[in-house]
Amino acid sequence: MATPAPTTTFTHRRLIGLAVAAQMLFILAVAGAGYATTALGRTITLRTTPVDPRDLLYGDYLRLNYSISQVAPTLWQGPEPPRKHQPVYVLLRPQNGSYEATAVYPTEPTAPAPDQAILRGWVTDSWRHGLRLRYNLERYYVPEATGKSLQKTGGRRPLLVQVSVAPWGQARITKVAELPK
Repeated sequence: MATPAPTTTFTHRRLIGLAVAAQMLFILAVAGAGYATTALGRTITLRTTPVDPRDLLYGDYLRLNYSISQVAPTLWQGPEPPRKHQPVYVLLRPQNGSYEATAVYPTEPTAPAPDQAILRGWVTDSWRHGLRLRYNLERYYVPEATGKSLQKTGGRRPLLVQVSVAPWGQARITKVAELPK
């Protein structure tokens, strides 16, 4: 008369429990990081123009083209020319109600002035007359049937996007609004 080994069953159940717990912790960590960015981050305002507000699979969204998405090559502060996909740090300063790029660094600059902010991005293209940058803030989902009206408004004048930038560099869009008249 053979009896099943209780340690094998216990080990399998324990492994499955640990796997489920690890997945739940990962999901909670991702959600917590987003909330922490909004709660602890510094809010900056960027100018943008929306483009192409509809995706058949995901619904209404705005593809945002910021005024800091394309900068002059004279803002580059690196010893070598920027490369495609290179991470960069953009130093921002408030000008006329929104933040504008004042310098682009290959490494994080130390101790910016209190009125300045640093946004992390990547070089998507560089040429003689400009640098094209991406911040992972270029897509913003809006409630169904509101994307067209925001695109129409954005076609007449730029929209203002409030972005929360956490002290550890993560950024998150918190609000998209029309430019006040």
